[in-house]
Amino acid sequence: MRLGQVADMRYEVSRYARNDGLRVGASCRYEHEVSRYARNDGLRVGANCRYEHEVSRYARNDGLHVGSVWMVLVVILLSAGCLDNRRGVAHKVTATSSDTTNEHVQYATGFTVTRHHIDGTRPAAYTEVKVRDPWDTTKLLHHYILVDKTQPLLDDWLPHLLANMPPTAILVRTPLQRMVVCTSVHCGMLEMLGVEARIVGVCESKYIRTDFVQRGLASGTITDIGEATAPDIEKLVELGPDAMVTSPVGNAPTGRVEKTGIPQIKCVDYMEQHPLGRAEWLRFLALFVGKEVVADSIFNDIANSYNEVKSLVADVKQLPTVLTEMRIGSTWYVPGGQSYVANLLRDAGANYLWADNSHAGSVPLSFESVFERSCEADFWLIKYNRPQELTYESLKQEYLPYSQFEAFKKRNIFVCNTGKVNFYEETPLRPDWLLRECVLLFHPYALKGYQRQYYKEMQ
Repeated sequence: MRLGQVADMRYEVSRYARNDGLRVGASCRYEHEVSRYARNDGLRVGANCRYEHEVSRYARNDGLHVGSVWMVLVVILLSAGCLDNRRGVAHKVTATSSDTTNEHVQYATGFTVTRHHIDGTRPAAYTEVKVRDPWDTTKLLHHYILVDKTQPLLDDWLPHLLANMPPTAILVRTPLQRMVVCTSVHCGMLEMLGVEARIVGVCESKYIRTDFVQRGLASGTITDIGEATAPDIEKLVELGPDAMVTSPVGNAPTGRVEKTGIPQIKCVDYMEQHPLGRAEWLRFLALFVGKEVVADSIFNDIANSYNEVKSLVADVKQLPTVLTEMRIGSTWYVPGGQSYVANLLRDAGANYLWADNSHAGSVPLSFESVFERSCEADFWLIKYNRPQELTYESLKQEYLPYSQFEAFKKRNIFVCNTGKVNFYEETPLRPDWLLRECVLLFHPYALKGYQRQYYKEMQ
């Protein structure tokens, strides 16, 4: 890469990153410039996204400062130098020795954590986090390289890392200080970690009941950037977050967000099969905000509490049968037999009627097939979000065949109005609370001194 090209690139970056931070168009243009200037100099095109992220991260609020430009250029030059061997140029990186340790993940199957130690460094020089694609387990959904912000960019091993990391990997400087969060669950996780003040934006705030988020929206310290699947890109870029915490649905495209250069921390905790596996994603987020010790302590307490409640009904012989939810339109979605709901019901000493199903997600069924299998179920648990409480009379008026279930006839339906209680905000993080509630329903003699907080008898 010649000096003339470097100067030209610096001019391009400065020209497009004026006044209001790096705009979407500027980010795209910079990616193009890096690609154009690096084509014949050994710099892999796949590395563009990393440099694009470095620019957008440094180019916040007040435009891109000259010192920041040179920081980006140094990374580019060093990385390009590592690969530029075709013309005999002596750009060599000092050889380093490294070893790795794999972090123990107890229940979650969706992510792995590897600590990399360079020349015996303690703590690790950097952390590698891989998120498995739950819809295609032969692939990775995302791949992160976490480097502490205090780590100098010019250390001899870091350019080597940048030059040799997989093209799909994303470099993230931690701990994150400014975040946009798409779901109430992950807002709750960050609150548990004590870093809720770092949230500067959310998506679909009307569905987030968390108190601190509502206060932040009222005071202006938190901004709603619209729908999670189609956020307002201008607002997102204006906020200048270090990252965006998302909860992807399937392999939905996220190209508009990716073009901003803002890293997406993709959380697919809802696809975990074990209730504690979902809660353990607290440890995943903690890696990005520098709260690993806090997360380990909290999660260990949750796991111990869950397993203690589970042990109370481990030897019960009478397992009541359970049906969940109700029709949506003409379809009845029941939790798959390998889902975290099915596993939690099993741990609560219940016989879930679709336990033999092999799916981890929801299974769409007709009313007739549900009725055939569960018409004699002992318990029926229903969650809904409505201003008016659901009653036996309103349920019957909604769909007359509901009244033919044995649980309806015996008045053994329990309901949870998620618009009035924090079910979705709390239970993904505290499965031990939900397990305790289910044990209270199915085996009330096993627990004394507790009151249900989510489900109540339908009137």
